[in-house]
Amino acid sequence: MATVHHWTGLEARALRLALRLSVRAFAGHLGVGIRTISKWEALLAATAPRPDTQAILDTALARADAATHLRFETFLSETARPCVPSGRAMTSGPLAWEYESWADDLERAAVALSRQDFTFAENLVSRWTNRFRSLRLDDRGLYLFARSTTLLGDLQRDQGSVIGPLSAQRSYVTARSLFTQLDIPRRIAQLDLSLAVVAEMSGQLEAAARSYEHLAIDDRLSRRDRARSRLWVGTALSKEGQHEYATRVMLAATRDFEDLTEPEDWSVAHQKIALAHRGTGDLSSALHYIGIARSTATTDTPMQRVRLDTAHGHILLSDPATRDDGLHVLGNAAIMAARFGLSHQLASIENVKAMSTGPSGPFSR
Repeated sequence: MATVHHWTGLEARALRLALRLSVRAFAGHLGVGIRTISKWEALLAATAPRPDTQAILDTALARADAATHLRFETFLSETARPCVPSGRAMTSGPLAWEYESWADDLERAAVALSRQDFTFAENLVSRWTNRFRSLRLDDRGLYLFARSTTLLGDLQRDQGSVIGPLSAQRSYVTARSLFTQLDIPRRIAQLDLSLAVVAEMSGQLEAAARSYEHLAIDDRLSRRDRARSRLWVGTALSKEGQHEYATRVMLAATRDFEDLTEPEDWSVAHQKIALAHRGTGDLSSALHYIGIARSTATTDTPMQRVRLDTAHGHILLSDPATRDDGLHVLGNAAIMAARFGLSHQLASIENVKAMSTGPSGPFSR
């Protein structure tokens, strides 16, 4: 039977995995707080439980059956692997149980990102990308590293860091290279789609539209991603002033989302169609479609609220009769964008307001 002379977070995590318990269940099993378990798992060998808790862990291990002891010893034996040279430093790849933790952190990071909790999401991702070098990872580790880098790109994109050394574009290119090395076509195509979004956000509308057109018929992508590509073809065309053709393209994407039962994408498509109608001067249709988008949105994240309010405010601002209402809606959207660090959306709001009052704006004299 295994024994532990001095428990650290490393041994505690090995015991949890050997018992096949979640963090919450393990906390209940030991009678300690969930935060205590989370601290052990975050710091591993850099932290040690208090003496009374060491005794609790001793008891939990002693009462475990033979199969649990075998799993526990297996997990611990992996911690004794020799380090691998990597340049000037000595590093080792993740242990088997660390892969599980890494994957869990990425799922948590994705949820945090969807809620615009950027700091927490970045902490979850960077704890792994800062710890390991991609060149020294096996295929499983490389896959997780590529997913981490993709999430980092999503985070940078949502914060408005689109191009440059520390930007979404740089992260997406790195992730694409890793997935190419792993030969995973679907992930490569998804990164191509993300890079097209970055091109559009940085003003490269013609290049973005061409990329979207190719991806809209790319069999490497799911039908949903192909429909999104078609929607974004319309978005890029609308930004270039081709509003009528853009509307037709986006309506086709809307029908795909309806067939696929993707209510959120369907709602977003109506938001885009509303802006295209605003571009043609058909404000009645624009208000109709933005009304559908606002009433059918299935998520209520800060990002989605800001995007909907920006589109709604833009349409209201296009009519002198509703100008004040538009400024009010855009003001609230700006407050929300600033609160959550949505710098790209904040810049878009300021651009909409500037266009409405500029020399060629609808209220210029």
